[in-house]
Amino acid sequence: MADVTWEDPFCGEGNNCFRLGTDAAGNGYIAVNGQEDHPLTDSIAALRTLILSIKAGAADHLL
Repeated sequence: MADVTWEDPFCGEGNNCFRLGTDAAGNGYIAVNGQEDHPLTDSIAALRTLILSIKAGAADHLL
């Protein structure tokens, strides 16, 4: 696996913790805290779009 720089875990109350990461090749990663060896991987641009869409309410129907 690439050399990923992971951010601190993001944890909701009573939920799993997730981590976001990036590598020098321009990839973005999302993983469950403690399972960083099995991340979802895409470009940093795709990760940015996902986060901005979630912040804009695109996933509110899942809550």
